[in-house]
Amino acid sequence: MGGPADPPEGAPESGPGGAEDEYRSVVFDESFVRAARLQEFSAEERMADHAPAVRRRPPLRRGLTRQLLVLAVLIAVAFGTAIYMGVRHPYPSPAARRSVEALRMTVLPLAPTGKVPGAADAATLFAHSPAAPYDIGAEGVPLPAARATAHFSDSQVVAALTTAKDYIVRSSLYPEVLTGRAVAPARALLDPDQLDQFDQSLDHPAADGRHAPTGWLVRFDPAQLRLADDRIRVRGTLQVTESDAATLEITADHTFVYAVRPAGAAAGAAVSLFTVRREVTFRFDRDDLRTHQVQLATSHVQAGPLSCAEDTGAYLHPLLAGRRARAGGPAGTDPYQPGAAPALCGTLAPGAEPKV
Repeated sequence: MGGPADPPEGAPESGPGGAEDEYRSVVFDESFVRAARLQEFSAEERMADHAPAVRRRPPLRRGLTRQLLVLAVLIAVAFGTAIYMGVRHPYPSPAARRSVEALRMTVLPLAPTGKVPGAADAATLFAHSPAAPYDIGAEGVPLPAARATAHFSDSQVVAALTTAKDYIVRSSLYPEVLTGRAVAPARALLDPDQLDQFDQSLDHPAADGRHAPTGWLVRFDPAQLRLADDRIRVRGTLQVTESDAATLEITADHTFVYAVRPAGAAAGAAVSLFTVRREVTFRFDRDDLRTHQVQLATSHVQAGPLSCAEDTGAYLHPLLAGRRARAGGPAGTDPYQPGAAPALCGTLAPGAEPKV
């Protein structure tokens, strides 16, 4: 029985506590209605056409499905591109890089036939020598016109030429290198794979065609002489070739003329000229071009006036003004020693000396 406040039939279903409360948690929002597969005809449509009460709606095209399809296509394209670039990448990986060959070198002393000419000042000697028209310092190492090769661009050729010139200048014209006080300026430009050979040459010089410091640098014994003039005369050329698709090769051929006098001598001590011709072959792979470093493949040095009997491996020992070459030939060559380089010596032509 209902209470005094309830209607006789009991509480209506639409009122509080009615049957509708049971379904209050079910919400038919607009998105739910649009997603329904069945749609009810209106009363007017059913009366006019006697159609069924409901009709089936076409399936909705969902944006998420299209996005997933586009994403899958992009992933497939990126994956295919990565595989293609891995196969066709133009630059070799570090593991595939070819090993750098050891530098092969020869140092040929040139002995004078008489006394070494001398003068009170360097300018007089230079003016009366074949070096009179030579340029001074780095100006004597001009860069040729750079042209692209089959596999290297103009900029890469310029980079190779510039690095080769830097090495020539640092190893042949820097006063601290010439006088044996430093090697770092030239060492800093070497390919890392050649540093061990370079360091062994300095620590343990040997006339074996691999470990002579004078094959890497122009280097005088500071206890014997000093430069009389820092304005070194230079003339030479640089030539570019492409040895293969991965390597640029530059051949440098330069003649350097130094004015020297005895170490510790008074300012009035006689000055003499010392001539060095260096023919160096440089090689560059793409890593060297990127890091501004060089590989030295070959180095051929002719220098005089020198005595054939002097050891020219660690230092060059120029004959100074008024001196003659010591009697005797170069050190003996042992044909039974594997890898031994033959000892060589030449004669300095009279025309190569100043006429004073």
